[in-house]
Amino acid sequence: MHTHNMSQWSHDHVFAEDSRAAERGTRLVMWITAAMMVIEIIAGWWFNSMALLADGWHMSSHAVAIGVSAFAYAAARRYAHDPRFAFGTWKIEVLGGFASAIFLLGVAGMMVVASVERILAPQAIHYREAIIVAVIGLAVNIVCAMILGNVPDHHHGHAHDDDHGHEHAAAHGHDLNLKSAYIHVMADAATSVLAIIALAGGWMYGWSWLDPVMGIVGAGLVAVWAKNLMIETGKVLLDREMDHPVVLEIRAVVETGFEAGDTRVADLHVWRVGKSLYACALSVVTHDPGLTAEKVRSQLSVHEEIIHTTIEIHQCQWEPT
Repeated sequence: MHTHNMSQWSHDHVFAEDSRAAERGTRLVMWITAAMMVIEIIAGWWFNSMALLADGWHMSSHAVAIGVSAFAYAAARRYAHDPRFAFGTWKIEVLGGFASAIFLLGVAGMMVVASVERILAPQAIHYREAIIVAVIGLAVNIVCAMILGNVPDHHHGHAHDDDHGHEHAAAHGHDLNLKSAYIHVMADAATSVLAIIALAGGWMYGWSWLDPVMGIVGAGLVAVWAKNLMIETGKVLLDREMDHPVVLEIRAVVETGFEAGDTRVADLHVWRVGKSLYACALSVVTHDPGLTAEKVRSQLSVHEEIIHTTIEIHQCQWEPT
């Protein structure tokens, strides 16, 4: 017996409004970041400050990456009803987050190279002007973080406990594309703070070495954020979900003892198709002659995050040993 269900797939469209809000917020942050980038580059050229020029070009990479996030939202919305996407276009947003993580790693690499060059060949820094612009840049980053932080990020996952003691909540369903844009803004804010500390130390105490050292520290911080984001998005893109608590919960719901028909899950595949939505394909072996795919689906309905199921039932006549 083999059957599947797509009746709940319209569930995923509930996220459309949240994605539009995230797209608007991300696009606004992209333009603000681009404007600040132009200001820093012009100020660096006007005051002959390599520090400002470097920070301006560093910010340009963030503007591009945040632009990629905004483009991912637009592409996902544009192709939302394209039947060629078997499970919708949500993973376009995840792909945007993965691309942004790669951009972040590139930014970290450029920061290290620029900092090492500054250590080997120190250059005069116009500290007062550089600090003023760095403080403005930090203020801009805080505003951008507030814009992205106020974007709704709702999910349809729910917190619950099963007999195995597992509890999982909607936290598993965060918008990874929005998170990538937020991380870019926070990376900019962190490097701005480090730049202000370094410039203040150089201005007050003559510690010119502090600027490149802080650049390397900032690069390490950015690289860690990028690595974590790549792991999160890569896990979704590669459908690495078989260690998720919902997998054990599916087995616990379906499997029974011999007195109840001795039903076992012979094969199970679970993958994510939305922020906190999952599809599963399972093959069930049972001694219960009355077990049907609809009954299994009814048992699984307790887990609202499972919106698509493909079920195979294999009836067995032998007695267990």
